[in-house]
Amino acid sequence: MKYINILFFILLPLLSFSQKVTVSEPIVLRSDIAYELIGDLGGNTLVFRDKGTSFEVVAFNPQMKEAWSKDLELDERQPKIIGMVTGKADFTIVYQFRDKSHTIIKAHKYGPGANLIDSVSLADLGYLFYNPGFEFIRSDDRSKALVYFLEKQELIKAYSIDIDNLHLKWQAILQPEEFNYYQNFREVLVDNDGNMTLILEKNNYRSKRENHHFEIHTYYGASAQLRKYVIPMSDKLTYDSYFTFDHLNNRLIAAGLYSDKNLGRADGYFYLTIPPEDHEQYQLTLKEFDEEFVGALLGKESDKTKGVAEVSIQEVVLRLDGGVLLICERNRTYERRSAGVNRGFYDVSGRFAIDYYYDEVFVISIHPSGETHWKTVLHKKQYSQDDDGMYSSYFLFKTPSSLRFLFNDEVKYENTVSEYVLKGNGQAERNSLLSTENLKLRLRFRDAVQVDSKELIIPSERRNRLRLVRLEYY
Repeated sequence: MKYINILFFILLPLLSFSQKVTVSEPIVLRSDIAYELIGDLGGNTLVFRDKGTSFEVVAFNPQMKEAWSKDLELDERQPKIIGMVTGKADFTIVYQFRDKSHTIIKAHKYGPGANLIDSVSLADLGYLFYNPGFEFIRSDDRSKALVYFLEKQELIKAYSIDIDNLHLKWQAILQPEEFNYYQNFREVLVDNDGNMTLILEKNNYRSKRENHHFEIHTYYGASAQLRKYVIPMSDKLTYDSYFTFDHLNNRLIAAGLYSDKNLGRADGYFYLTIPPEDHEQYQLTLKEFDEEFVGALLGKESDKTKGVAEVSIQEVVLRLDGGVLLICERNRTYERRSAGVNRGFYDVSGRFAIDYYYDEVFVISIHPSGETHWKTVLHKKQYSQDDDGMYSSYFLFKTPSSLRFLFNDEVKYENTVSEYVLKGNGQAERNSLLSTENLKLRLRFRDAVQVDSKELIIPSERRNRLRLVRLEYY
């Protein structure tokens, strides 16, 4: 595009000699609604740009110079992107558009050069007097995708897509009994066969904790069979949970945090494993936080409180033996009046500032039996204001021998980037990677993309200018 500067690469001054960092000159994000890193295809790094009324793919060569850019032609009537899936040699865009007042779901598959390979209309939703709030989920192997939306707050319309062969596998309407989306909905998953699992949470209240349970609905598209079952939570309340499929060991896995009585804090963690074909043989293990762990996590705060508050599950990493790594982060948001603003109590037009805190990460390794292997706390302190926390938290870089947690030490213009290298025995080492001083970088680690076991691409967004940062380990 005419306003994109020609790119050249800069080698950053490194604090460690085992990494190489290459940065592009900025791309001006003048009218972009969103952008997404597609990843490496055909030897280039591709970026998708959504400008609202037009769509573009920009490619950068290994030296991070602009190789080419190309406009994508979608249907003319109000196209909106639903989701994107990157394969080994192509990428697929699923979008919606209007045709004679009907809402249509369609998919385009593109090659490494952003050339259209295939185009398929997947579903005609008919006339809708509202705009569906589509949600998009990818399977672990990225061969399947699920598009769903909520209708009348009581039923879910779902569409399973075969991404590899680009066709609609099935469509279905799920209407669980006594279903309230805002009270019961927990999660939706799609497995590598394109089947959908809906997880609901019932009676998660202190007064009803003896009846608290997960209600799980799995829809098997090939047979149009819906299977429902209940997993009781042993008189505990669910503070937070994370469900995923372990395809290697053929299990539905959940790990999470529980509360004894007060949902304002987590008192321990749990591990749940369910054989899909014999759900009555489920295994639930609950472990209370010990004082030593809480003290290591909270420091002086541990003397004032019991349990752990203001924490959320970020992800669950599957172990080859059927166990998991439960990864959590302490984070919180505060809304306050901006300095110098003096308005009446009922004046809702007053300006507010929103503070974002992203602090310690802790990792719990759990054996397949549910027994704890080890627990590790990774200390960090991140604070920002009015930025949706986009520069905070971390990116998890996975290799066969270790996990690397990459993050900004502080959220500011001149910053140091650090990492924790976590080994399989729970030992962690902290390293400084690079300094952004005088480089005009603000790295968004949460939106990074891992290319392979030695390389990742990190977007940097500062003052409506996008740079791509390639980090390579040696």
